[in-house]
Amino acid sequence: MLRHLLLGLSRSDRARALVLKLPLSRRAARRFVAGETLGEAIDVVQRLNEHGILATLDHLGENTHTREEAIGAAREYLHILDAIHKDELGSHASLKLTQMGLDLGDELCLENLTMILERAKRYGNFVRIDMESSAHTERTIQLYERLRDAGYAANMGIVLQAYLHRSRRDIERLITLGGNVRLCKGAYAEPPAVAFSSKQDVDRNYVELLKLLWSSPALESSVYTAVATHDERILQWARRFTQTNQIPKDRFEFQMLYGIRRDLQDSLARDGYRVRVYVSYGQEWYPYFMRRLAERPANVLFLARHLLRR
Repeated sequence: MLRHLLLGLSRSDRARALVLKLPLSRRAARRFVAGETLGEAIDVVQRLNEHGILATLDHLGENTHTREEAIGAAREYLHILDAIHKDELGSHASLKLTQMGLDLGDELCLENLTMILERAKRYGNFVRIDMESSAHTERTIQLYERLRDAGYAANMGIVLQAYLHRSRRDIERLITLGGNVRLCKGAYAEPPAVAFSSKQDVDRNYVELLKLLWSSPALESSVYTAVATHDERILQWARRFTQTNQIPKDRFEFQMLYGIRRDLQDSLARDGYRVRVYVSYGQEWYPYFMRRLAERPANVLFLARHLLRR
């Protein structure tokens, strides 16, 4: 119930306005958000790199309403890629298609993405296309396929969500392409007809989808898998499975969010696994912050205790 409430609040302009007025709101958000500027985010990435952990930089924002906003968001990603290259950071970039203008038309979004991918290709870097609500899933995959065909296959990857019923078919589709797939559980409010509603079902499907991503056809097709979860049981299972099936450590990585389970990040890195942390920054932190609370409602209590100590 708390999860659905928090997801509902993440879409509420009224709740957003109220939270932004609270004196402690920005301090609370800094638990999950690296800062409001690229410079602050770069500092976080540098500290992660010093501990042997990679990053992916995300400029917060989604659902741009004008062509100018979408182009401005795309230019920010050019700055991100420039900064990664200049500072020689172990990082790539992650973005949302609605931020690039998807709701304003596929061609505008494609134009902005091509500009970003061309810069990434020049630097030998990589861009991950985040997945949003199920209303955008098919169009996101189609644009990913178009850009792969346009010569950017080596410089881009996509995200799939284990809570969607359709994800098995989508993974089978991407296996034929040899795609680079980040598998997460999913953090949007979806109806039962579209997504599994119980954590147990989502967890079970997550493991089944990982098995598919690590199947012989997937490995033969050069699929690369990013295991995006903080669930210790699934992480332990993944370690056992890859060891038992002799899946090389350079064929997958573990991904986690900034501010969550740093102990697990460090432990996996010490054990020789590739670990990447999703580092978000920007002024549009409210919906992202609320989804992080909804993913694990225990974070609400953690933040309350943390703030009360200050």
